[in-house]
Amino acid sequence: MDGSRIFMDMKKGCNQITRQLRMDGWPALSIHRGKSQAERDWLLSEFKTGKSHIMTATDVAARGLDVKDVINYDFPGSLEDYVHRIGRTGRVGAKGTAYTFFTAANARFAKELKTILEEARQKVGA
Repeated sequence: MDGSRIFMDMKKGCNQITRQLRMDGWPALSIHRGKSQAERDWLLSEFKTGKSHIMTATDVAARGLDVKDVINYDFPGSLEDYVHRIGRTGRVGAKGTAYTFFTAANARFAKELKTILEEARQKVGA
């Protein structure tokens, strides 16, 4: 699978960004708890098979997907949740990148996250 996952906290934001990506010509899907399990299964299949390379998601998709790149549009509520979001990025010898946006409301996590990433010998950018 060679795709990107964009995480955010609210399904409304998830749908809004997916809609904008699609209007701009990007093949994006949206997955969140507001969708039925059958819909989620179909969306995951489309993503895993490469039919769509971008999936916006709430934390419903935080575990179990091997992806190359992750964008954390909304920083999760805890560092543990962050680790689950990016924990399967670039697995099995593949390289991957996780981008994370901070706001004043969650900037308190930045210093500790930087320490965790450096201890794991991960490249940390500004």
